[in-house]
Amino acid sequence: MVPLSILDLSPICEGSDASQSFRNSLALAQHGERFGYSRYWLAEHHGMPGIASAATSTLLAYIGAGTSSIRIGAGGVMLPNHSPLVIAEQYGTLASLYPGRIDLGLGRAPGSDQRTAQALRRDLQSDADQFPQDVIELMDFLSKEPRQAVRAVPGMGTEVPIWILGSSTFGAQLAAHLGLPYAFASHFAPQQLMQAIDIYRRTFKPSTQLKKPYVMLGFNVFAADTDEEAEFRASSWQQAFVNLRSGRPGRLPPPVQNYRSTVGPAENALLDSVLSCSAVGAVDTVRAGMQAFIERTGADELMVTSQVFDHAARLRSYELLAGLRA
Repeated sequence: MVPLSILDLSPICEGSDASQSFRNSLALAQHGERFGYSRYWLAEHHGMPGIASAATSTLLAYIGAGTSSIRIGAGGVMLPNHSPLVIAEQYGTLASLYPGRIDLGLGRAPGSDQRTAQALRRDLQSDADQFPQDVIELMDFLSKEPRQAVRAVPGMGTEVPIWILGSSTFGAQLAAHLGLPYAFASHFAPQQLMQAIDIYRRTFKPSTQLKKPYVMLGFNVFAADTDEEAEFRASSWQQAFVNLRSGRPGRLPPPVQNYRSTVGPAENALLDSVLSCSAVGAVDTVRAGMQAFIERTGADELMVTSQVFDHAARLRSYELLAGLRA
């Protein structure tokens, strides 16, 4: 079995609030540490009623204080929203607080809608075009001997490991060119998965950070004691995904029985697409689904997300998944 890691959006459930989401996120990170997960990452999103991880570095400081060994990081920081210097300072601070435990995944998307992106005070088009240069600038800020006159303090010399995130071939090309590990968002945008992996591995250039290609893939897991319970638990995420793609983002809804029978062909086609990178069921079902995915993609690591409404059931899903490595 390849290494397993956790991707958390710190979901805000219906009837709950961000404070409870943060407590749940800490409990999940501690749970992952206890069961041997390699890393715990938070994703940056803005203006989303059901996602509490907007201030990613701030929340990671809280997570780091409550854990001791699991790697923690951003999966990822949407760099067009920020100046490279600010991110270098933030993650340099985290690396100084929690040495040897910080990862920094970088994405090119804004992590929000157009209006919210504009409220972040960034020029969306030009900043997205500037992404490769911003990545290089950020890496330089974190290096031991920056070429720039400006210094990131803290940050300089921390050499926080950089990952490139993506859901298209652009990120694959950039990660290969810079010799960086690559994380593909197959858990929600699997359409270009195999093409991106091929481009990354075929064009990879070794660097001081990484000598050979390393691919981590997003994967949805909804594990439970029975297939029927897992299908029931997965309906919360399915509802939220359909609502988001229909322009109705909201908090994570409670699960419902037989959800897919209540929606039309277009919604079921959408779910079929994203479920191509998912495993839903009891342990044996999840094992078979994961093994097939790993064999198909050659993934070096899986970044597992499990958007389950009930917190105890969510922890149980990750516990059952961890047991597959025994």
